[in-house]
Amino acid sequence: MGFPENFLWGGAVAANQCEGAYLEDGKGLSIQDVTPHGITGPRTKEPTDDNMKLVGIDFYHRYREDLKLFAEMGFKVFRTSIAWSRIFPKGDEEQPNEAGLKFYDDLFDECRKYGMEPLVTLSHYETPLYLAEEYDGWINPKMIGFYEKFVTCVFRRYQDKVRYWLTFNEINSILHEPFLSGGIQTPKEQLTETQLFQAVHHEFVASAMAVKIGHHINPDFQIGCMVLSMPIYPLTPNPDDVIAVMEKDHLNMFFADVQVRGAYPGYMNRYFREHGISLKITEEEQRILKNTVDFVSFSYYMSICETADKSLGESGKGNLLGGVRNPLLKESEWGWQIDPKGLRYVLNTFYDRYQKPLFIVENGLGAVDKLVMGMDGNKTVEDDYRIGYLRDHLKQVEEAIEDGVPVMGYTTWGCIDLVSASTAELKKRYGFIYVDRNDDGSGTLERYKKKSFYWYQKVIATNGKSLNEHI
Repeated sequence: MGFPENFLWGGAVAANQCEGAYLEDGKGLSIQDVTPHGITGPRTKEPTDDNMKLVGIDFYHRYREDLKLFAEMGFKVFRTSIAWSRIFPKGDEEQPNEAGLKFYDDLFDECRKYGMEPLVTLSHYETPLYLAEEYDGWINPKMIGFYEKFVTCVFRRYQDKVRYWLTFNEINSILHEPFLSGGIQTPKEQLTETQLFQAVHHEFVASAMAVKIGHHINPDFQIGCMVLSMPIYPLTPNPDDVIAVMEKDHLNMFFADVQVRGAYPGYMNRYFREHGISLKITEEEQRILKNTVDFVSFSYYMSICETADKSLGESGKGNLLGGVRNPLLKESEWGWQIDPKGLRYVLNTFYDRYQKPLFIVENGLGAVDKLVMGMDGNKTVEDDYRIGYLRDHLKQVEEAIEDGVPVMGYTTWGCIDLVSASTAELKKRYGFIYVDRNDDGSGTLERYKKKSFYWYQKVIATNGKSLNEHI
């Protein structure tokens, strides 16, 4: 069977990790501008020079050059995000910033020039800082109205340029990283579960509102949810471990359940009851939740294990969602366990559960790359390790398609090197294109094609048929 003819091959970035130009053309500060060390380090009061994201890879000024390279690879789709604080610098203004709107007009026009479909994330870990500091982010129900105004503005502005939209990036990560994912200023250790799940509810309502508004503005819009997927395996055959997996999975899967099915599942009502969580949910909000997404998109990097007996396993150091390390899997340099077959498993699980088209919008290998002189006299990176990783995962996507799963497309994460979200480093590189910038801020920002650039170019040109060739 192979990949369908209309399969959307491409790559993905996020505005806050690549654009830079953090104060240009009227942009306000976002939460990313005060997290110089990613999710692991302390926040700062003001932007500081050691924050790599303030410059990023200067995509704001170099996007034409970069999109030309993506087009050379043959991209059918390019996933990026709109920096909310470029459009509404503080987040609660009445009128948008025209210069910010103009930038994305130009960016999407450039995509269209090459026949690339923009796939646009509306909120990708870049809540305006003012909304975090003044309103405590998504804990506050006023955020729904601010988000509604933002998405209405960009839907209207780009209704003829963008067809594919995602409402929130990795929405389920808010339970683990409330500031990054929800702009919640209150320290995590001070938050109650009720506050956290109330914030989640506000995001659900906002996401459903976006679907409703978007379909009204342009019925051809395809609007999806986006979750961080992580298959969970029992560490042992002990039934207690299987139940532990189920309960862990529930806290992950319910984010998609609500956005696809339009209501809270029974297992979460039990969880709320047993944990003393009482949410404020109006009848009107329950009606709004019925505006469900058109497709399910997700990131996939790793799998984890779970056990009822915590003395049996050790936590995986790279696991954002916690869990126990799988002793049978290898790890990346950042401790992310590599499990290509888990991607086939996720695709089947999601389709069995939702019967909706699926879109893999993040998958990739963060690694330390070495720039060398190639045989043709040009600088390059011999990244066979990245080619092997992506090939192994794409073969499992093909297996899932053979299983009958409708997969819309695949966008590799960080198709050009960018600043890592988790560690705010640039040395953790994902791209097909090397960007000459180092973690100390040095470098020319020149772009160089890696070996994987030509490999992916051939994968797209052959619609996946070249995956069975040796590197």
